Amino acid sequence: MGITSRLSSMLRSGRRRPGLSFPRAVAWSALVTLAGSGLGAGCGRTDTWEYPGPPGVEPAACGDGVCDGSEDCARCAPDCGVCAACGDGACDRASESCASCPGDCGACALCGDGACVDGESCGSCAVDCGLCPDCGDGVCDPAGESCASCPGDCGRCPSCGDGACGSAETCLTCPGDCGVCATCGDGVCAAPEDCFSCAPDCGRCPSCGDGVCNAGTEGCFSCPADCGDCASCGDGLCSGTETCASCQRDCGVCSVCSNGVCEPFETCAACPSDCGACEPTSCLEVITCAFTCVDPEQTPPDIGIACVSNCMAQGCANAQFFAEQVLTCALSSLPRCNGDMECVQNRCAVQIASCLGASC
Repeated sequence: MGITSRLSSMLRSGRRRPGLSFPRAVAWSALVTLAGSGLGAGCGRTDTWEYPGPPGVEPAACGDGVCDGSEDCARCAPDCGVCAACGDGACDRASESCASCPGDCGACALCGDGACVDGESCGSCAVDCGLCPDCGDGVCDPAGESCASCPGDCGRCPSCGDGACGSAETCLTCPGDCGVCATCGDGVCAAPEDCFSCAPDCGRCPSCGDGVCNAGTEGCFSCPADCGDCASCGDGLCSGTETCASCQRDCGVCSVCSNGVCEPFETCAACPSDCGACEPTSCLEVITCAFTCVDPEQTPPDIGIACVSNCMAQGCANAQFFAEQVLTCALSSLPRCNGDMECVQNRCAVQIASCLGASC
C-alpha cells in the first residue's frame, strides 16, 4: 500500500459515527492545538560502613556478626541481639538505651546527623549507619532486628502512622510520619534506602499490589495500591510526607532524568540520556504516530497529550513544520465537515500532499 493510500485509510478509520461528530470535532481541535503547542517538547550510598560501639568497644567490633566478650545486648544489638525486654514499649533504664533499643527508648540525640558515631549502629540508627546486613531478607531476626531498625522485615512500630514523628521514628523507619530522607527522590536506590523508606527510588515492596493491606509493612504512604490514598492525598498540594509513589495526583510521576532508567513519561525527546537519542521521523510517520494517541472508541475520544507531543518532537524540522500544517488545517476544517474525516482529508489535500513530499 502506498503512503497516500496509507494516510487515506488512516483518516477514513476516524470517519463520522452517529452521535460522535461534535465530540470528535472537539477532541480533534484539542489534539491539533496541543500538538502544535507541543512541537519540540516531548515532553547510593553503596559504600560499606563500620559500626563504632560505645566506649570500651573496639570501633570495628560491633557489627562484625560476632558477639565477643566485650559486647552484650545493651552494647551491641546487631551482634548480640536485642535485650529480652526490648520491644515491650517501656524503656528499662537498667538494660536498655537509645543505642540498644530505640524502639522503646527513642532514637539517640545524634541519630540523623549523617554520621555513624558515638555508639550508633545499624540496629540503633540505620539512617546514619545503614541497614543491617540481613535487613531486607523478609525475615525479622529478633536477635538483631526490630521495627525501629528494620521495618521492612519486622513491620512498622505501633506508633508509625499516627501522623506524629515520635522519638523512636526516623525518615528511614517511618517516612509516613517523618517525611522522606533527604536523598529520597534522586532516582537512585542507595543504601540505606529500601522499598519501605523510599519507594520513589527503590520501587514498591514485593507484596504491594496483591490487593491486601498488610498492616505490618504497608500503609497508605508505602502502598496506596493496597491500602488506599492517605487522607491528604488529592488536595493539590505535595506535602512533606507525600511522594510521587504515595500520591501521584499531588506529586506527579516518579521519573528522574539522567539516572540511567527510561521511566514512565520520559522519552527520547525529553530525556535522551536515559531513553536514547530520537531518530528523526518523516511527516507521515509523525501524523501516523499522532493518530495512535487518540482512542476513538471513547466518547468523546481520549487523547494522550504527552503521546502527541512526543510524536511531534521526534520529527525532523521539516516533518514538524508540515505536520503542523496538516493538523492546523484539520482544526479549521472539522467544524465545517461536522467531524467527517473524509471531508477533512479533501479540504486539506494540499497540506497532506506537502506532508507526504516533505524530506528531512
